[in-house]
Amino acid sequence: MQTGKVKWFNDQKGYGFIVADDGREVFVHHSAINMSGHRTLYEGQSVEFEVVQGPKGLQARNVVPK
Repeated sequence: MQTGKVKWFNDQKGYGFIVADDGREVFVHHSAINMSGHRTLYEGQSVEFEVVQGPKGLQARNVVPK
């Protein structure tokens, strides 16, 4: 698992970016967030996640808000 902070997340569109602790920017979609109810993230929020290669670049999955 990687760790990082949410750079931004658009709740209406359901996606945003995480900056990993190693400096890489990783796309995050709301469907990758592991939480019940409304899935959203907040700017500056700490998260744990896995990184996979998506069709357009690095993508987060199994995102766990801290």
